[in-house]
Amino acid sequence: MQAAARNLAQPETAPDRDWWRGAVIYQIYPRSFQDSNGDGIGDLKGIMGRLAYIAALGVDAIWISPFFKSPMKDFGYDVSDYCDVDPMFGTLADFDALVEEAHRLGLRVMIDEVISHTSDIHPWFKESRSSRDNPKADWYVWADARPDGTPPSNWLSIFGGSAWQWDTRRQQYYLHNFLAEQPDLNFHNAEVQEALLDVTRFWLDRGVDGFRLDTINFYFHSRGLEDNPALPPDQRNDQTAPAVNPYNYQDHLYDKSRPENLAFLERFRALLDEYPAAAAVGEVGDSQRGLEVVAAYTAGESRIQMCYAFDFLAPEKISAARVRAVLEAFGSVASDGWSCWAFSNHDVMRHASRWAANEPDRLAYLKVVSALLMSLRGSVCLYQGEELGLGEAELSFEDLQDPYGIRFWPEFKGRDGCRTPMVWDDEEPSGGFSTARPWLPVVREHLPLAVNRQQGDPASLLEHYRRFLAFRQGHPALVKGEIEFLAVEGDAVAFARRQGNERIVCAFNLGSAPAALALGDGRSGQALGGHGLQGTMEGNGIALPGYGAWFGRLA
Repeated sequence: MQAAARNLAQPETAPDRDWWRGAVIYQIYPRSFQDSNGDGIGDLKGIMGRLAYIAALGVDAIWISPFFKSPMKDFGYDVSDYCDVDPMFGTLADFDALVEEAHRLGLRVMIDEVISHTSDIHPWFKESRSSRDNPKADWYVWADARPDGTPPSNWLSIFGGSAWQWDTRRQQYYLHNFLAEQPDLNFHNAEVQEALLDVTRFWLDRGVDGFRLDTINFYFHSRGLEDNPALPPDQRNDQTAPAVNPYNYQDHLYDKSRPENLAFLERFRALLDEYPAAAAVGEVGDSQRGLEVVAAYTAGESRIQMCYAFDFLAPEKISAARVRAVLEAFGSVASDGWSCWAFSNHDVMRHASRWAANEPDRLAYLKVVSALLMSLRGSVCLYQGEELGLGEAELSFEDLQDPYGIRFWPEFKGRDGCRTPMVWDDEEPSGGFSTARPWLPVVREHLPLAVNRQQGDPASLLEHYRRFLAFRQGHPALVKGEIEFLAVEGDAVAFARRQGNERIVCAFNLGSAPAALALGDGRSGQALGGHGLQGTMEGNGIALPGYGAWFGRLA
């Protein structure tokens, strides 16, 4: 492991161990954010050159998707060296400079830790597969074939087919929950845990403020390798995998979300607590018990600070009733836990297409749902380009890079459509992303939404995000407060956020037709301005135009 200077760069502000609670985190997919060297692929220097733009949004932190050395079979989520930067993204010195500049601008830096699996060219796996008795023979999940030569269990890979791959060197199967080139590490092995905690310390010593933990509930498997039971058709859903994937046919009791994970998460949290203000957010992919897993992983002060499930990342369109159901369900199972909500990320269709495509006023809809997201109890992840209203890019099969989409095309087109480059300037080649042909095309429909077209226009979605984030920051109840639902009627929902002596009522109309919410207590209200959305207090209720919202205090 390469040497690192402890605490190379820290935020200029005094350490705040609670900074993550209610933080707004801006996700950067580095391949597609900004290319600085003209090779068509985004890089760390490109990110650094755009940090001022991110800081001007008013977010608290950035999360950078993987930039580690990798053969890029899954575009960085197959790591071959946890402690170095892939040359396509730059160098460790570039990363250190990025952290220093982010901290100068008041931004925390979180990075993706992909520790449930490695690349199959990682030195650990090369040694592990070389024999059954080498020092790392048990670092991955190996198992003998059944007597008839078939895999040791019926477990399936999210990327299709069996989760077991036959290896001719050891004449055993190894587990891979994703690509065959992404073998799963064996967390039952204490040496594996120590090695991964060492990796975590390496980046903490370089000044990172936290981690997004990829596939956090996949770390452990059942030692017994029991078959997963079939899931009745009426209980299947497509929250974690697309509907065309038979992965949804199983109840994943034995290949993930295992109780043994809690002890490791406590070890991980203890390491974070050695640093002034380090925090982590875990990705929980479990279509049956997602909120329960989030609750367990974030309970108390000894596990992960926050997690997110796929409740608002699934294809199902958000609704007033669903918002209340999800938030109240989380509150009931995780009264002392904390969630992180997102509507888009690098793995799902952008919500501007998933939800807004058929709305009569797409822009107004995107404004009100973004305000809703940033008003919920929990932290928030914003995905690059959602502040511009970028929709899912329609790509041809020939343009696809994602092995997931290539395998399930055309019913599922993969994740490339949400990973196309940011558009900075509609008059520049490739929208200002690169001077070369980008690794994924910049589609024509994105160019009118470029930053240069929206910046300074008070009616634009970009300026709405900036305005609302400033409004939110000015009201602690919207950042860290408790939540109490007051009413749901059709497309409209109202709830109160409370922090200390501040109590703010928030009402939203997610539909295009006017709506009214009767609060029924006869009190008058004082509206809060500065958020740019429309709504009025009338009598003992709130009147909302289509896609309207009202924020205020009740007397």
